[in-house]
Amino acid sequence: MARVVVVHGIGHEWSGSALMGRDVIPALRDGVRHGSGLRLAGDEVACAFYGDVFFEEGTRALGVPPWDEHDVEEGFEAELLAAWWEAAADTDAAVTGPDEPGTRAIPGTGRLLSQRVRAALDALSGSRFFGTYSDRMMVLALKQVRRYMNEPVVWQRARARVAEEIGPDTRVLVAHSLGSVVAYEALCEHPEWPVTDLVTVGSPLGLSLIFNRLSPLPAQGRGAWPGGVRRWTNIADPGDLVAVVHELAPRFGAVVDEPLDNGLKPHSLLRYLTAPKTGRAVTQGLA
Repeated sequence: MARVVVVHGIGHEWSGSALMGRDVIPALRDGVRHGSGLRLAGDEVACAFYGDVFFEEGTRALGVPPWDEHDVEEGFEAELLAAWWEAAADTDAAVTGPDEPGTRAIPGTGRLLSQRVRAALDALSGSRFFGTYSDRMMVLALKQVRRYMNEPVVWQRARARVAEEIGPDTRVLVAHSLGSVVAYEALCEHPEWPVTDLVTVGSPLGLSLIFNRLSPLPAQGRGAWPGGVRRWTNIADPGDLVAVVHELAPRFGAVVDEPLDNGLKPHSLLRYLTAPKTGRAVTQGLA
C-alpha cells in the first residue's frame, strides 16, 4: 500500500483514483523532491477518490443542472455562500462587500433569499477567485459541501474511500479542500491507523459553519485531535477563499500553520502539491 495518500476536494465527479493520479502523483513527488531532495517512487503515492459518491447509486448525471439563485437552500448553503462573499470582499478590492450600500446579507427566505443570493453570486463572479465559475458551478460547490456535512450516506461512503487506501505502510495523508474534512473525520474514526502526519491544504476546517458540525463535535471550542496523528501541518494561501480561516491552531491545538502564495490560482491542488513547503511537510512523515 502507498506511504502517502492524497484526498481531493470538490469538483472531481467524473474522475477516478487512477485518472487523478496522473496529475496528482507527479505533482506531490515534485513537491517532495524540491522541498527535501527525497525521490518518491510512483507506487508510494495513491489517491483516495470519492467524487462519485455525490451521484445516486447506479447513475451518472448528464451534467450540472442549470442552477441559479433560486436553487440555493436556506441555512447551510446560504450561510456558506455568505462566508465566501465576506472573504472575497476582504481580499479583493473589486468585490463589493455584503454590508456596503446596495447590498444585503444572505439570510432570508423565499424571494428575499433569492435576491440576496443573486447579489452574492454577482459579487463573486467579479472576483479573482470565482471569476471563472458559472452560477451553476458555485451552486454545485455549495451543495456538495452541504451534502457531505449533512447526509450520512454521503459522508460514510466518502470516508470509506479513504479507508480503502490506508495500509500498514501509510504514514501521511495529504488532504485538499473538502477532502481535508473527509480525511480529518476518517482519522478521528480510526485512531488505530498507522498515519503519523496530516497535511491539509486549502482547508475549510476552521470555518465555524464547518467546525461546529465536525464529527466528533468540538468540545469547549476545541476540535478533537485527529486519531493517532503526531504532526499536523496546515498550508493555506491567504487568497484562498475556501480556506476562509487560514490558521487552524486556534481551533485544534498543535497545528503548524504555514502560509503559501499560489499566484493566480490560490486554491489549486496541484500548486499546493508542487510547493516545496508541502514537500517538506510530507517528508517529515516519511523520515
